[in-house]
Amino acid sequence: MSKLRIVHYVNQFFANLGGEEMAHISPEKKVGKIGPGLGLEKEFGAEAEIVATIICGDSYFNENLEAAKKEILELIKAEKPDLFVAGPAFNAGRYGVACGTICKLVQEELGIPAITGMYIENPGADMFKKDLYIVETKNSAADMRSALPLMATLAKKLLNKEKLGTPAEEHYILRGIRRNYFAEKCGAERAVDMLVKKLSNKPFETEYPMPTFDRVEPGKAILDMKKAKIALVTSGGIVPTGNPDRIESSSASKYGEYSIDNMGETAHGGYDPTYANENPNRVLPVDVLKDLEAEGKIGSIFPYYYTTVGNGTSVKSSDAFATEFAAKLVSEGVDGVILTST
Repeated sequence: MSKLRIVHYVNQFFANLGGEEMAHISPEKKVGKIGPGLGLEKEFGAEAEIVATIICGDSYFNENLEAAKKEILELIKAEKPDLFVAGPAFNAGRYGVACGTICKLVQEELGIPAITGMYIENPGADMFKKDLYIVETKNSAADMRSALPLMATLAKKLLNKEKLGTPAEEHYILRGIRRNYFAEKCGAERAVDMLVKKLSNKPFETEYPMPTFDRVEPGKAILDMKKAKIALVTSGGIVPTGNPDRIESSSASKYGEYSIDNMGETAHGGYDPTYANENPNRVLPVDVLKDLEAEGKIGSIFPYYYTTVGNGTSVKSSDAFATEFAAKLVSEGVDGVILTST
């Protein structure tokens, strides 16, 4: 019996071609398995093999979307695969969007199962969770050994058209799809059971989880702007020339603190940097604030700005950054902050 044919998609980093400096490469196809494909194929054993790996730079894909989709689909189609696997992308935002886009395209155009893996906060997860089975991973490639077996197990079930269990059982991200089923107890009994467990401080699982929202208490109004000290914070990636702290272009793991007189370029990888590099004030309006200070409309400008990259950066990381530098701003007597994005 012949093995099932798998085509695997990876970006430039997981193809071992380089990092951001190689994100511009156009789609290409390599025979067999590369990078994470080595571990992925092992999970399928004698059932299947990776016959080809498609590689594309994250910048090229997202900046040439229609052309990239067409090129990649033709490369995949030529292999006549039974299954398409992308990633896993973990928390890499542009990579996640590429994985989701191609998986959806393959399903629609080739009519075969497609699967990927991502961290729950990856932008691609939110964009494509209703269209695809996306195995939930942790936020970095350190989770590769755990992610690949889960992806392979789910992929086998999809290939064999087996009935799937719940998202929790199959380890995929909730898709917002509800299915009817026959329960042993009626709804009233199940509700009472949950209530009793809740009142007894015992664990229980709701059948209809509600969305959670992070509610932020509005700050108090500044009573006299002419005496206020104002600071600038940005997720637009503005940094001194050369990006001295090497803030990542996506999925940032750090933020920077720099003098407001030391803006040079943007480190952000999620938008065209041309205009921001020509004049960083377009993202971080230091020039306008200095005008307002000179006109006496604000009291003073805090001499440092805080910056990171919002592109694919997790909410958890963003919250940690803000908690840290907000404490500094408070200790310096800052009255208000202008937060800019892209």
